[in-house]
Amino acid sequence: MDKKDVKLLAILQQQGRISIADLANKVNMSDTPCLRRVKKLEQDQIILGYQAQLDPQKLGLKVSAYLYIRLNDCSFEQTEAFESEVAKVANVMECVSVSGDYDYMLKVMVEDLAALDMLIKKQLKSLPMVFQVNANVVLKSAFTRPHLPIESC
Repeated sequence: MDKKDVKLLAILQQQGRISIADLANKVNMSDTPCLRRVKKLEQDQIILGYQAQLDPQKLGLKVSAYLYIRLNDCSFEQTEAFESEVAKVANVMECVSVSGDYDYMLKVMVEDLAALDMLIKKQLKSLPMVFQVNANVVLKSAFTRPHLPIESC
């Protein structure tokens, strides 16, 4: 990956729907080589996809929370089963394995606190491998960075 690729990626992070002609113009290239570079970045899975950013508040998802999960044991079978089950829960936006006192951290988005309570009780605590669930409700989001800091690459 060279400086032109980094510049292409920086522009595409900001403007995912930009035309190849406009993209090529911004990086001082002709259309065909620019398209070739973008296709290569997609094939190499550096570009994973393109999607619209939606406002969760306007869609009724007014509460976000971070849930900290401790499993009964951390065997391969238990962690695989947990990850598989959690992937089925649409309100779970992110699931990461973490070090420290907990095994997993989930970012969830729900309509209200009652929905959060039901998600925890019915969908998470009911899983046989889950030992404990702790929740931190987000009071205010100061900012979210949707773009990676690729300028340092």
